[in-house]
Amino acid sequence: MATLAAGRRTGGRSQSSRPPFGVSVISILITLGTLIPLGFVVAMTIDTGWEQAVELILRPRVGELLFNTVALVLLTVPLCLGLGVGAAWLVERTNLPGARVFSLLLAAPLAVPAFVNSYAWASTIPSLSGIFGGVLISVLSYYPFVYIPAAAMLRRLDPAIEQSAASLGLGPWAVFARVVLPQLRLAIGGGALLVGLHLLAEYGAYSMIRFNTFTTAILQQFQSTFNSTAANMLASVLVFICLMMLLLETSARGNARYARLGSGVPSAPIIRTLGRWKQASLAFVLLLLALALGIPVINVGRWLIAGGPEAWDIPGLGAALAQTLGYGLAGAALTAVVAFPIAWLAVRHSGKFTRLLESINYITSSMPGIVVALAFVTVTINFAYPLYQSAPVVIAAYVLLFMPRALVNLRAGLAQAPAELEEAAQALGVSPLRAFLRVTLRLTAPAAAGGAALVFLGISTELTATLVLAPSGVTTLATRFWSLSSEIDYAGAAPYALLLILLSLPMTYLLYRQSQKATGL
Repeated sequence: MATLAAGRRTGGRSQSSRPPFGVSVISILITLGTLIPLGFVVAMTIDTGWEQAVELILRPRVGELLFNTVALVLLTVPLCLGLGVGAAWLVERTNLPGARVFSLLLAAPLAVPAFVNSYAWASTIPSLSGIFGGVLISVLSYYPFVYIPAAAMLRRLDPAIEQSAASLGLGPWAVFARVVLPQLRLAIGGGALLVGLHLLAEYGAYSMIRFNTFTTAILQQFQSTFNSTAANMLASVLVFICLMMLLLETSARGNARYARLGSGVPSAPIIRTLGRWKQASLAFVLLLLALALGIPVINVGRWLIAGGPEAWDIPGLGAALAQTLGYGLAGAALTAVVAFPIAWLAVRHSGKFTRLLESINYITSSMPGIVVALAFVTVTINFAYPLYQSAPVVIAAYVLLFMPRALVNLRAGLAQAPAELEEAAQALGVSPLRAFLRVTLRLTAPAAAGGAALVFLGISTELTATLVLAPSGVTTLATRFWSLSSEIDYAGAAPYALLLILLSLPMTYLLYRQSQKATGL
């Protein structure tokens, strides 16, 4: 069996030494900047006063929103877990026909933004609404967040453990429930957290089918009364739910570790024969793909045909595409640069201080885009009015929202660039700065590019923060699509939906390939 290092590699003298003062100061300043949304929520709650805050939070309207939001999470997350883990097991551990092709196709729905999926279903079933519509669209949009890590972990699991369990008399279902499923806990917990946070942050998909959640109510309140106290109190409840979800995932994750110890090559995974269940399993995968991928693609194509050449507003499409690319590239590059000092400290000088800095960035980035947007609106109006509705503020919001996507990739890249290589270069007479640029930065560049690509994917499909913060006259593909689809101009919105999907496909494929590379495939 292949050896998995159980211990943590020290990475040379630099990891045990004191972190450089300059890098620590920069990282602290960046982290303080990411605390703006959380500080906004706390300050607004205090400023409102206890009695008024309680009155606003205990309104029947808040109870309705709370019920809708909690019901959405409680129904959607288990369904995503079942579909994601089930689909991953079928393509990775059974003799399902076409498993390699399905392995990629099942990740493809991630390239279809949830509000585009809602547009497709709303144009197919105009009466679709309420909790049923919200759960349907959410499950079809977000199950890949569970499927991708579950499939990757199933490739990594040591089949010898399953073989040992089978030799003790456990049947296939017992082996899966008692041996395989517990080892998927990290993938299941992480996937559930991602799905839950996306459910709390989503606006366009639910607004289109007239399903009210905290996020839709906050934006509606903000647009009608502009920065109202009621909107701020709704935001505080939403942030509280986000923090509770993070704590729940952390406690459910536990400290258990599953690793292979020993030497040699891992044995091939156990491939189960589906037998009489083969046709039903194939029908399940095909139906899931038809609903999650077929409906959006077919409907976008249908509206493109119905709209004809007149639907292709070339100047408008060109301007929206250019602004999407501009904001996306600028935000992705800045996020990678800003995340680098924190990732570098986390790898080279791991400790309580660096873990705290990293955790704060994850907590801040878990907040919905509407909360981040409201925070920047309040701060710029009161303390930096010339920056109100300016491009730098929009890009700063993107950095806060998508920092973890860059951090995760940069940490992995820096871990593969040991400090000893820099030290060796310096021993040969190279200056510390040149050693860093020529060794560490070069080795980390692919990981930085991967993280930036994932940030770009998030920015190109971001809707709520862009709607609130974008300067007048700025339209991205997402905001222009939203404007047209809200006017029931489905034909006019179709070209923007197509471009959004085409922009997202390469990034989704990159995420899929990264999950395979992590397993050596």
